[in-house]
Amino acid sequence: MKYRNMKSDDINGVHEVEVSCFSDPWSLSAFKDELKNKLARYIVAENEDGKIVAYIGAWYILDEAHITNVAVHKDFRGQKIGDEMMCKFIEKCERDRLASITLEVRKSNIVAQNLYKKYGFLNGGLRKEYYGDNKEDALIMWKQLREVF
Repeated sequence: MKYRNMKSDDINGVHEVEVSCFSDPWSLSAFKDELKNKLARYIVAENEDGKIVAYIGAWYILDEAHITNVAVHKDFRGQKIGDEMMCKFIEKCERDRLASITLEVRKSNIVAQNLYKKYGFLNGGLRKEYYGDNKEDALIMWKQLREVF
């Protein structure tokens, strides 16, 4: 598996992953906009056939990364790709000298929560009815990378 920064040629593949994972997926144009967004950082996982099978996206806001999406195509789950993507992303944030990483995750998504906990994310709050498709609550999770003071 090859992990690298997303480029414009990857948008269709990233969108295919998105549609395979989420009941309320981002549009193709949303990903095009993200490539123009100076705050956005995306890493993709590309298999040996050149197919995009996963991605992670975040916005860098001051000294914090806010993860917007983590997705592994449904046909490629169970191969530790999400695990490796999270590891690579945390390493990138550390190289970029960020202080923390935050994200929201569905309260029912125990698999994702366990992955985040494995990498030191802690529960930091709750966003009531955060998800528009079914009004599910989101857990807010944080990872401290370094002290800011």
